[in-house]
Amino acid sequence: MERTHKEFIPVMLTPFQDNGSVDYEGLSRLVEFYLESGVSGLFANCQSSEMYALQDDERMSILKHVLKVVDGAVPVVATGAFGGPVEEQADSIRRMYDTGIRAAIVITCLIAGKEEPDEVFNERVFRLLDLSEAVPLGFYECPEPYKRVLSAEQLGRFVKTGRVIYHKDTCLDIGLVREKLAATEGHDFGFYDAYMVHAVESLKAGAKGLSCIQGNFFPELIVWLCENYDRPASRAEVEKLQQFLAANMDVMHTAYPNIAKYFLCRRGILKSTFSRLNAGAFDDTVKENIDKLFIAYQGLRKDLEVF
Repeated sequence: MERTHKEFIPVMLTPFQDNGSVDYEGLSRLVEFYLESGVSGLFANCQSSEMYALQDDERMSILKHVLKVVDGAVPVVATGAFGGPVEEQADSIRRMYDTGIRAAIVITCLIAGKEEPDEVFNERVFRLLDLSEAVPLGFYECPEPYKRVLSAEQLGRFVKTGRVIYHKDTCLDIGLVREKLAATEGHDFGFYDAYMVHAVESLKAGAKGLSCIQGNFFPELIVWLCENYDRPASRAEVEKLQQFLAANMDVMHTAYPNIAKYFLCRRGILKSTFSRLNAGAFDDTVKENIDKLFIAYQGLRKDLEVF
């Protein structure tokens, strides 16, 4: 039986210079690094990209630069709108799509407020589908400014329209992941899990792939996991990598994205750890933990023979 191909879609960082301006040379190196690691696509202008700290013209410029460097090698998706009335979000989505992205991603928490019920959210989503015409859409359960997780019933309804082709899931619940996969089965749709604690379980349950911040440290390891998660001959190595990802979950979420940029500086990809976000203390203790992670990563990469 032919094995199902699984994909890794990184949530892209935005490299900055030390003065806070976008580092486009660094962005080129970062895109090339992702591609050389074997990724199946890229997610630009997302939370890891510090999307809320970017100006509209910067978001568009960054996206166009990414598309130019990618040059059709893999599909690119990007956040299509950053809040406001549904009509404004639809206009923004169309402009983003015109750049050549595969799908415009909708941030679930920007469609309805935290206290607004699912009925309001659903109504606005269907209105957005109408106003954005034929643009392929996706959802991202972004944790900021609050996390709005879709139910399996909601996701199934949206996917059945034929317009929603992508979903980045952050529910952290493998049971709900399975329900969402069952509700969307049989459609031209990709479900990408962000939670690496149950990465292997999610892939085995039918997720199309993974889309996680760990890919901003060592994308080649996440690609390897997608390629080997169900190979009997690689069972021990898969379990070792899964345990490594789960054990270092807290480390990789402390002072993120500064720490990811620090890690990539150590790998020779980036030159600055500058972030526009206030993500917590990026002190010597945090750096020491990342240095230990780097050493552990080097050992694991050797064990997996990933070079």
